Amino acid sequence: MNGEAPLMLSVSGMRGLVGLSLTPPIVANYASAFGSWLIQSTGIKTPHVVLGRDSRPSGQMFEMAAAAGLTAVGCRVTRVGVLSTPGIAIMIGHHNAQGGMVVTASHNPVIWNGIKALRHDGAAPPTDQAQQIIERFKNNDLAYAEVKSLQPCDEDLTGTKVHLDRILPHIDVNAIRAAKLKAVVDSVNGAGGDEARALLENLGVELIHMYPESTGLFPHTPEPTRENLTELCKKVTQHQAAIGFAQDPDADRLAVVDELGNYIGEEYTLALSAMHLLTSGDKIVANLSTSRMVDDIAANVGASVIRTAVGEANVVAGMKQSGATLGGEGNGGIIWPKVCGVRDSLVGMALLLEMLAKRGKPLSALVAMTPAYAIVKDKADVSQELLDQIGPTLKEKYAQQKVDTQDGVRIDWPDRWVHVRPSNTEPIIRIIAEAAREDESRALVNEVRDALGLA
Repeated sequence: MNGEAPLMLSVSGMRGLVGLSLTPPIVANYASAFGSWLIQSTGIKTPHVVLGRDSRPSGQMFEMAAAAGLTAVGCRVTRVGVLSTPGIAIMIGHHNAQGGMVVTASHNPVIWNGIKALRHDGAAPPTDQAQQIIERFKNNDLAYAEVKSLQPCDEDLTGTKVHLDRILPHIDVNAIRAAKLKAVVDSVNGAGGDEARALLENLGVELIHMYPESTGLFPHTPEPTRENLTELCKKVTQHQAAIGFAQDPDADRLAVVDELGNYIGEEYTLALSAMHLLTSGDKIVANLSTSRMVDDIAANVGASVIRTAVGEANVVAGMKQSGATLGGEGNGGIIWPKVCGVRDSLVGMALLLEMLAKRGKPLSALVAMTPAYAIVKDKADVSQELLDQIGPTLKEKYAQQKVDTQDGVRIDWPDRWVHVRPSNTEPIIRIIAEAAREDESRALVNEVRDALGLA
C-alpha cells in the first residue's frame, strides 16, 4: 500500500482510508482471518462473535462486510449496533461469546475507519496473538465453512443498559446524587452519546450535552486534545458546571475540563482516577508514554507502577500478570478490571464524579494537589530507513541515561523523560517528552528531532 493510502496493521487492529486502503473486501477478509484464528485458538468450530461499530458514515457498510467475513468461516454473529468500544467489550461477556469486533478508527478523522478485534474477556489480543491474526490476513489463510456449518446472524440492542449495569454497582451513586453536580459532555456525534446520557441520568447529574447524536459527522477534529475542545471549555464556564468531559468517537478515551473552563487534558484522567482509587499495596499499570504523575501519586500512598509498551493490549496484559487495581494510558484511557478489560470513558466519568462528590472540592483544587509536569507530544513522518536508525542513534547519544527499548526508545533522567516510538495507528513516529516546565519538554523534543535529523 502506498504512502498516500496506508493500511495500518498492528496490536491496535486495522485502520485505513475509506475507499482507498480500506474497502469492504479488505474488511471481510480481516474478519474472516480473525474468525479463522478464533476457531483455531479456541477449538470451537462455530465461535460466537459480538459485532458493533462507532457512528462513522462508513460504519454500516463495514459492519456488514465484517458480518459476512465472520459468517463465511462459520462464526455465529450477534450485532449490537452503534455502541462504545467498552460497551461492545462488555457485551462479549454478557453473551459468553468467544470474541468481538469493533468497526472503528477511534480518534482518527472521518476519512479513516478500521477494525478492532477483541477476545472472549473483552480485551484486545496481545502482540503475539495480534500478529497471528495479521499473518492469516496477509496470507489469505481463511478457513471458509461449508454451507451446512453456516450460522445465523442475530441482533441485541441492549448494550447501553448492560454497560451501566456493570458500572453502577461499583460506584457510590447516592453520594454523587447528593452532591447535585452539573456536567457538560461533548460526545462529538460519536458512539458514546446515549451511554453518557444514561450514566449521568442514573447518577443524578445535571447534563448539558454537546453533539450527542450518533451521526458520525464530527463537529470538530475528534481527538480530545486542547485545540479541539475550546467550545467545551466555554460551555463549562457558561453553564457554571463542575466538570466538562470529552469523549472520542468510540468513547474509550476521556479528556477533562475543570470548573474554571481550563482544559485539564487526557493525562489527568488516569492521574486523578489513580488519586481516587489507589491505596497501599495496590498496583497500577501504565504505558511508557504516560505521565509520571501516576508514579508520584502511587508512591504517595504506597502503591507501585508497572510500565508496558504502548497499546491497550500491552497494558491489559501487564494488569492481568500483576493483578493491578487500575490501568490505563495518557491518552485518557481508563481500564478498571471491575468493569471491563478495555479503556472506558464512562468509567472515567463515574470515578471523577465520585471523587468530586466525596472530596467536596472543586476539580481545579484536586488538580492542584497532583504533581505538576508539562508533557509535550510531537509526531513526524519518517522513512523506513530512518525508522530502523532510531534505536541505534538514540541509544548511542543517551548511553549514560536509563534507556528502555521494549517499545521504541524511552530515555529517563531523574527529572524528565522522552519516548520515541512508531505509531500503531498512523504512518508516523511519536516523540513525547515530559519535564517540570513546557519549555524544558519542548527543548527535549527538539533535541531528539535534531539527533534524528528531522526538520
